[in-house]
Formats: sequence, structure tokens, C-alpha cells
Amino acid sequence: MRDWSSVAMGVLFSGVLTAGVIGGAAAMQEDHTQLIVGAGNALPQLSEEENFQLSSLCPPSFEKTAEGQCKLVNLYQQYSSVQGRGVGGTQTSLPAHRDGFSPQQIDLGRFLFFDPMLSGNGELSCASCHHPDLGMADGVDRSVGALGTKVPRSSPTLWNAAFLTSFFWDARADSLEEQALGPLYADEEMGNTPEQLLTSLNDNATYRDMFKQAFPDAAIEQITLEQLYTALAAFQTSLISLNSRYDQYAHGYHDALTENEIAGMNVFRSFVARCSECHQPPLFTNNQIAVIGVPEPEGLPLDIGAEKTFNAPKLKGGFKVPTLRNITKTAPYMHSGGMEDLREAVEFYSKGRGHAVPEGVEMQLHWHIWEPDLTDEEVDRIVDFLGALTDERFKPRIPSQVPSGLAPIGKLPDALHLQNNSNTNLLTASTEG
Repeated sequence: MRDWSSVAMGVLFSGVLTAGVIGGAAAMQEDHTQLIVGAGNALPQLSEEENFQLSSLCPPSFEKTAEGQCKLVNLYQQYSSVQGRGVGGTQTSLPAHRDGFSPQQIDLGRFLFFDPMLSGNGELSCASCHHPDLGMADGVDRSVGALGTKVPRSSPTLWNAAFLTSFFWDARADSLEEQALGPLYADEEMGNTPEQLLTSLNDNATYRDMFKQAFPDAAIEQITLEQLYTALAAFQTSLISLNSRYDQYAHGYHDALTENEIAGMNVFRSFVARCSECHQPPLFTNNQIAVIGVPEPEGLPLDIGAEKTFNAPKLKGGFKVPTLRNITKTAPYMHSGGMEDLREAVEFYSKGRGHAVPEGVEMQLHWHIWEPDLTDEEVDRIVDFLGALTDERFKPRIPSQVPSGLAPIGKLPDALHLQNNSNTNLLTASTEG
């Protein structure tokens, strides 16, 4: 049995309980794991990266077992919850998660994630739509794929993907491995084929060596697609965000939140607003489908969502309940990016049940969607509270180079260009002033 009191004491930092980093503290006696508070991760140093030697260290929030697997450890594991699903008050356990990958598999997945070689034209990487500086999303309403056109839906964040039970907005994939097939091989997304991707990987001597490091017991010499999907899944399950100011509050440091944020949390959890009934703490999603009647942006046809996945008319217009972790970093909002800011998204729920359902369309709206009649102040306070869910302490490091020799990431998200231009203009104005 783990001694949680000693573990918690080991992660006190400036009087704040750091909720997501106790994996390192719990394994300080082992020389392969280290505690890092407030600065990045335990991935390899640049000298190792230049030689493409995969890390033997587990990322922060994970401890390395005797079997060489990275196991997630966090303070929420000391709590229980109703039906083990993360339901309850602030001190409640998280739902089940995936872990158990080796450090080398996680690090290989990181290199693959940022390598444009995974796309058919060598221009797009996974990070083109899931960039660390944009909340592991891309900051636009709908992503632009290999064909240069927008795809039908927005890119969801990948933070805490280890806890998800289904993937894509319409829940059509049951695992991260299955999810990878969608963007990799869709013409309008990354536009690759299994045959081309396998050839590219096996023709690359560096990747062959890296896959041997990550899968030393593989029965065959050739890289397989299953290994690729495993590595990508391993990396994505390492994207843990559990150390926001909300988490510090939940673990007992009540000065972590402002008065306005606490007021917003109370509205969020109230029976009037009912936000937390779908966006259940501490994950801030219930991993379910909800039909809430979100309108499509002007000019776009109705997206039937999960109705197609499950062949269920009752799920027409239904989409996965997204996590609200790092939500301030992932605007615009909803499945098609039709809401520009958080206030607009929160206000949607207070405008009346079914107010945006197109005329002549029948939807079986979720029973939590009703008429809360929130005041402007209550809406503002909820927005304040959502800002306290930000934690990018363990944002993954972008490799300085990738085995293909292409520029890491490839095509940057348009939102990042706009952000950089804005920062440049501000710097110029400041210098001129």
C-alpha cells in the first residue's frame, strides 16, 4: 500500500500540492525517474535527441516499474468515487486510464507525432492539428488537411487522452490505435496510405533502429503498422494535465482559486446550471455522447454526428462531451468551431432548450439541457472558473529534429502564424514606443 501522506509531502512546492507530478516523487529512490516541478518533462536531453536515442525515463506523473513500464501516479488515486467513474465532489477518483508503455515507446511516439513523413505529401504531422502551444489542438474552427481544404470538424485536444473511452467527435473509434487510422489515411486529412507509410518507415535506417529500441522483443525485423499505432498511442497517453489551480484547490489548497473562480465553480456544479453533470470533475467529461442542439456555422449542412456511428436516430446531432481541461487554450469551440470564445459557448446553454435546432429537424435533446436562465454575472463567473482548469506544466517538447530529416511539425497551424504575427506587431510597437 502506498503511503500517500509521505508522497503528498514530497510534492509540496511553494505551499501548493502539485497534483500531477507525484510519480517522480514516489520513485525518487530509483535513479531512472526524477521529479520535475514547473519545468517541462523527463524526456531525453538534446544530445540524446540528436543521436535519436530514445529516453529510458518515464515522463513526469509516471513511475517506472520493475518491468520497465511507465505507470501513472497522481493524488486523485487516493480518493474513491461513485461506480469508479469520477462522480462526486472535488476529492473524487479519476476514471480508468491507459498506461503501461515503456519509456522508449512513449519517446518514439513523440518523434513520430512531430514528423511530417507520416503524411502522404510530407507536409503535415500530427502536431499540425494538435500543437502543444495551442492546447494540443490547432486554434481554428476546422482543421486544414493535405488537400488544402477544411475538414468537417474541429481538432479536439489530446490532453488526458489516456482517460478517454472513445475517440473522434462522433465516438467512432474505441482506442487510440484505431483512432490513428482516421487522420493518417483520410485523403482530406494526412492523405497517406498504409503501403506508403510502411515503406517510408522501413526505408529509414534511423527509424528502424528506433523501433528496435522501443520493441526489442519484436519477432520480425521489419517495422509494422501495429508498432506505429502503439507508439503513437503511448505518446498520447503521456499527455497528462492534472495540476491546474483547480486541482490544487481540490487537494486542499483553497487559496489556489480566487473568489470569482470559487463562485463560478459553485454555479458550474449547481443543480441550476448542471454543467458538472456532463463535464464531471476531475476529468471534466463523462466520456458520453450528448445531443445538445449546437447550430452549424452558416453555410454548413447539419452534421448528424453519432447517429451515423451507432445507426441510432436518437443520437442525431450528438457528439462526445469534450473535456474542459485547458479549455482557454482551445478556442474556437464545439464540434465545428462555431463559437469564438468561452462566453459565447457558456451562454449557449442559457438561451433555452433547443433554441438553435434547425426548423424541421427532430432531435432528442439531452435531459440536462433546459432553461437555467443564468444571469450575466453567473455566466462571467463560470468563464472565470474555466480559466482555473489550465495546466500545461508537462507540455511535450518538440524535437529539434526528426528522423525523416524534414522540418519538425511541417505545416504549422494557421492560428500559430497569427499568434506569432500578433506578438511581432506588439514587440515592434513596444520598441518603436
